[in-house]
Amino acid sequence: MTSTARSSRQSAKVTQLRKGASLEMVRLACPDSAQASLISESFGLPVIDSDGIRDLHHKIIVDTADSLNEGLGERAMQIHLQRIVGSFVGSAHGAGQFYSRAVTEARDATAKGSNDTRDEDIDGPVGFDGAAQRKREFAADMGLQAHALRCAAEGVVTAYEEVVGEAWKPFQRPIDNPGQTVDRKAAELQMAALS
Repeated sequence: MTSTARSSRQSAKVTQLRKGASLEMVRLACPDSAQASLISESFGLPVIDSDGIRDLHHKIIVDTADSLNEGLGERAMQIHLQRIVGSFVGSAHGAGQFYSRAVTEARDATAKGSNDTRDEDIDGPVGFDGAAQRKREFAADMGLQAHALRCAAEGVVTAYEEVVGEAWKPFQRPIDNPGQTVDRKAAELQMAALS
């Protein structure tokens, strides 16, 4: 086998990409401002200053870029801000997923509690909340946290676009042959040496 045939076969491999969280994924997983207000009202929790969080995080990124402007080139600035924005978006997405699980658990516990014949799901003694109530309150707390992180992510994404001049996209990292074991890789290298 000639080296050109071997190299063209290797370059024809399909490279899979590990996708990072996008802002759309965050918006699907985390409560918006209207839902966060409803959660706050329903559970007696503080109302989140959504616009304040967005504005502050927007300002943080713009100020960071201004302070680094003389020390970083255009491409280095873009890479640096890409990483920072990606961490905010990833954090918000993780919080949104955790919130979704907490809502599911609260929903399940509440549904079980509505069955009058189940002794294990009845409320606790007077003065103590039942398990379903605690799960609903926990889900509400997680919802407000996810919303706050969503606002922070939205703020840094808009700042990225303002500073860099293009819309932020999640970084997609190539996956090195998923599922391929070390033994298989070694065997391929050995066979390539024999060819």
